[in-house]
Amino acid sequence: MTTRRNSLTLAIPVALIALLTIAALALAAGGGSESKLHVARRPAAFAWLHPTVVPAGWRTLRLPGSAATVSAPASWEAARSDAGTKTLVSRGPSGQIVGYLNATPRQGNERAASWASFRVAHNRHEGDREVRRLAAARDLRFRSATGSCVMDSYLTSSGNRYREIACLVAGRSATTVIVAAAPPSRWHGERSLLQRAVSAFTT
Repeated sequence: MTTRRNSLTLAIPVALIALLTIAALALAAGGGSESKLHVARRPAAFAWLHPTVVPAGWRTLRLPGSAATVSAPASWEAARSDAGTKTLVSRGPSGQIVGYLNATPRQGNERAASWASFRVAHNRHEGDREVRRLAAARDLRFRSATGSCVMDSYLTSSGNRYREIACLVAGRSATTVIVAAAPPSRWHGERSLLQRAVSAFTT
C-alpha cells in the first residue's frame, strides 16, 4: 500500500502540470477570453452557417422601417405577428405548424456577449418549460453582418415542443433577432431548410 500511495503522490503533480500547460495554451489561442474559448470548443454546432443568397422561388418579407428581410419557400405563409416583426410558417396536413421563421428588431436588452443566456431566460419568461440550451456561438458571419446564435429546445405553455435556432444579428443598419424553429419530431426533415433560411437572413 505504501508503494502505491507514493506512486499516486508522484503522479498527481505531473498530471497537474500537464493540465496547467494545456490551459495556458488554450488561453493563448483564445486571447485569454473565456467566451472565445467556449466558441472555439464548439465550432461544429454552427458549421452549416454560411452567408448565402436567397434561393430562387423563395418569398421574402421585409421588416417595416428596416433593411432586415426574412425568406422562406413560396409554400410558406405569412402569419400574424407583433407589430414591426415578420413571421413565416409551414403547416402540416392538419394545420399544425411544422416550420417557423420570425424576425424581430432588437428590443433593447439583447447583447451579443450574453445572447445565449438572454434567449434561454427570455423563453422561460414567456412561460416555456424544460428549456434546454444545446449549443451557442459568437462572432458568426452573416451577409454583411455578424451574429451570436443559440440552439435550444423547450415545451410551450400550450404543450407543444419546439427546437429552435435563435440568432442576434448586427448589421450596418440594424440589429435583429432571427428565429427558426420546428417540432422535434419534424426537426430532421425541416433542419436543412431552416438553416438555409438563417444563412440567407439579412439585416
